[in-house]
Amino acid sequence: MTTTPHAAGSRLARLLRSSAGIAIAMAVMNVGTYGFQIVSARLLGPGQYGALAGVMALLMVLSVLQLGLQATSARRIAADPEHVAAVEAAVLRTGWRAAFVLGAVAVLAAPLVTELLRLDGLLPALLLGLSAVPATVMGAQAGVLQGERRWLPLSLVYLAVGVPRVVLGLVFLLVSSTETSAMLAVFLSSWVPVAVAAWALGRHPRPASRVSESEIRRDVLRETVGSSIALLAFFALSNLDVVVARSVLDSHDAGLYAGGLIVTKAVLFLPQFAVVVLFPSMSEGSESRAALARGLAFLTTLGAAGVVATYLLSDLALVFIGGDDYAEVRDRLWMFAVLGALLSLLQLLVYAGLAARGVATKYLVGVGVVALVGAGALASSVTELAATVAVVDLAVLLVLIVLQVVRHRRDDDAAKAV
Repeated sequence: MTTTPHAAGSRLARLLRSSAGIAIAMAVMNVGTYGFQIVSARLLGPGQYGALAGVMALLMVLSVLQLGLQATSARRIAADPEHVAAVEAAVLRTGWRAAFVLGAVAVLAAPLVTELLRLDGLLPALLLGLSAVPATVMGAQAGVLQGERRWLPLSLVYLAVGVPRVVLGLVFLLVSSTETSAMLAVFLSSWVPVAVAAWALGRHPRPASRVSESEIRRDVLRETVGSSIALLAFFALSNLDVVVARSVLDSHDAGLYAGGLIVTKAVLFLPQFAVVVLFPSMSEGSESRAALARGLAFLTTLGAAGVVATYLLSDLALVFIGGDDYAEVRDRLWMFAVLGALLSLLQLLVYAGLAARGVATKYLVGVGVVALVGAGALASSVTELAATVAVVDLAVLLVLIVLQVVRHRRDDDAAKAV
C-alpha cells in the first residue's frame, strides 16, 4: 500500500497536535540545542568551548524572564480561559517591554561578563545581551499557546528553537571557529521561533474578554516577577556550576567539566516535555496532585535509565560530547548524568510551586544556589565539583518534596473543613 505525501503530512500534523507531538518537538529542539553544543565542543576545543559554555550558561540564566512570562501566561489561561484575549495582550506587551530592558542591562554588563569568563573579546558578551531580547519575547508567546493547549503551533515554535541554532551554528563555526561566530548563530536563530509564534497567534483570533488588558496587566507583571525569581534561582542552580568551574579550575579542567555538562543538559532537557504538558494540569487544583505524582514517577524512571545508559555506554557518550579531547572525563560521565536526573526532578517541583503560586520555593532554591557557589569554590578537581553539586541538588530536592507533601495535606485539611 502506497502512502501519499498528503496522508503522511496529515498524520504528522495530527501527531504534533497531541501531547506526544510536544514530546517529539521538544526532543528535536533539545537535540538541536545540544547538537549545537556538541558541534561547538568539537570545533572549538576544550579551551574556547569552556568560555562559550560559560556564555551559554549566562544566557540560560537570563532566559528565566522568558520562562516566567510563559509560566504566568499558561497558568492564568489554564485557570481562567474566558479571559485569554486580555491575558495574551497583557503578556505580549509586558514581554516586549521586559525584553528590551533586559537586553539593555545585559549589553551594559558585557565588559563585566568578558572579564568574568575571560573571553577573547567583547563581542560574544554583547551578542549574549542581544540574544536575550528574542528569547524573552518567545516566552510570552509560547505561554499563550501552552495555556490553551494548542500543541501543534507550540510544537512548531519548539522546532524553530532547536533546528536553526544547530544549522546556523555549524555553518558559522565552519567559516570561523570562534566564540563570536557561535554567539552570532545563537542571536540570529533566536528570532526564528519569535516569527513562528507571531504567525501562529495571528491566525487564531480570540473572542473579546469581559475585562480589559489594563485591568490584569499589573497582576500579570507581579506574577511574572515572582515566577521569574523562582526560575532564576533554579537556572542559577543548574547553570552556575560551569561559571564556578571557570573560576576555580584551570582552563583545561574547566573545559572538561563543561563537556561533561553536555550529558547533564541532555538528561535534564530531553524529558522537559513532561513539564510543559503537565503544567496546565498542575495549575488546576483538582488535577495538581495526580499530575505531580505522574511527573515525578516518569522523570525518576527516565533519569535512572539515563544514568545507567551513560555508565554502560561511556565511550558512546564521549563521542557526543566532543571525542578524544575529553577522554579524561569519560569514566566520570555517569556523575554528570546523575546531575541531570536530579535537576529534571527539581525543575518539575519548581513548576509545581509556580502552579500553586507558592512563595517558599524560590527561597529554598536560592539557599541551594548560595550553597553551590560557596561549597563549589572549595573544589579543586572536576570530580570534587561534580560531587559537590550533586549533594546540593539532592538536598534541595528532598526539601521541595517535603514542601509539596505539606502543601497538599494543608489543602486536604482546608477542603475537609469546608
